[in-house]
Amino acid sequence: MTFYYQTSSWSSQPQPTEEDIKIWKHVANKKNWRIVQLLNGFFQTEYQDLKKQDIWNDVTRRETLEGAEAAIDASIKHYEKKLQYVNGPQVVKTFK
Repeated sequence: MTFYYQTSSWSSQPQPTEEDIKIWKHVANKKNWRIVQLLNGFFQTEYQDLKKQDIWNDVTRRETLEGAEAAIDASIKHYEKKLQYVNGPQVVKTFK
């Protein structure tokens, strides 16, 4: 029987920069988000710029307020997950 085995090091993966991590932490915090209603009736989600507090970066547009808030919550979960992997892969199961 032939068994093929391959490994890869975590360092071989692209590593996030300190700036990336700062932005991820910033957008993972819901207080840095807002929803504005546009002239066409759509709701736009925006997060506050990390460097310039008076600048808001638009992210998504949704037809309903509930949809816009759900988009923010999904974005927060996405960035929280990215932050969990900053220190490397997570062990999900071990064997004895």
